[in-house]
Amino acid sequence: MSDQLAIGVDIGGTKVAAGVVDGSGLVLDREYRDTPGADADRTEEVIVEVVRALQERHEVMAVGIGAAGWIANDNATVLFSPHLAWRNEPLRDALQRHLELPLIVENDANAAAWAEHRFGAAGDEPITVCVTLGTGIGGGLVIGGDVYRGAYGIACEYGHVTIVPDGRLCACGNHGCWEMYASGRALARDARELADESPMAARRLLELAGSRDNLSGPVVAKAAAEGDPAALSLCTTMGRWLGRGLANLAAILDPSMFVIGGGVSAAGELLLRPAREEFAHTLTGRGYRPVAQIVVASLGPDAGLVGAADLARRSALATP
Repeated sequence: MSDQLAIGVDIGGTKVAAGVVDGSGLVLDREYRDTPGADADRTEEVIVEVVRALQERHEVMAVGIGAAGWIANDNATVLFSPHLAWRNEPLRDALQRHLELPLIVENDANAAAWAEHRFGAAGDEPITVCVTLGTGIGGGLVIGGDVYRGAYGIACEYGHVTIVPDGRLCACGNHGCWEMYASGRALARDARELADESPMAARRLLELAGSRDNLSGPVVAKAAAEGDPAALSLCTTMGRWLGRGLANLAAILDPSMFVIGGGVSAAGELLLRPAREEFAHTLTGRGYRPVAQIVVASLGPDAGLVGAADLARRSALATP
């Protein structure tokens, strides 16, 4: 299937990334745009724009949209997106009016989990939990070679599990959600708070960002990789929150592997080492059960678009 090309579009809270993907998971060409998250119509225009740009250069058979939000089991409707303007949005129909190609809509973290299962770190693991650390926390679950979506298509929204009762207010409307403590947005918030309280301690972070308002998860990860003490402390704190949340998921799902992806996962072992330690410390029945592996995603930021393209290709091939 390597010559049967499909386009995958990964729509996050800040960027739209699109790529032409072959049947082996290789990305052959790319397009990027900023996400106009507050404007649903404009976001759809950007999706059409990147798909058409890639179509001009490649002959493709299908388009897969990986969207940050709750996707109904019809693979067509965005029920809700905390970080985008979609509310019960018939996204597939809206795009289909402009794109004459088979098209599916999938949750972006489900798409990433599928990509890691098909082409990446998960391989043949029987039960794999994928946790994507981007603007928020996305989640996917692959069981026996199938993406688990739940009764209504909105399973595995791990980021909105309450981890701190009456904690920080989340974009979803609840308080204390996991993504308020272990995500790119959380890491950026903690960096800004440090800069406000101690500009000297945050000096290297501010140098890399250029200003306090430009502090972000990737900036913290870069400073931590350089050995900056403040950034290392921020990553360690977030890693512990990550590990605590993974232990909660293990109590419910008992997976064989956790795959950690998304932009913040670029911190690698600086994040995963404290996560593994906290996971082992808080896991139920610790010492008397097998411990799931916690590994970094191998496809990096491409996972969402690769998975969306592969799911769209498989759907097109399965349709008479």
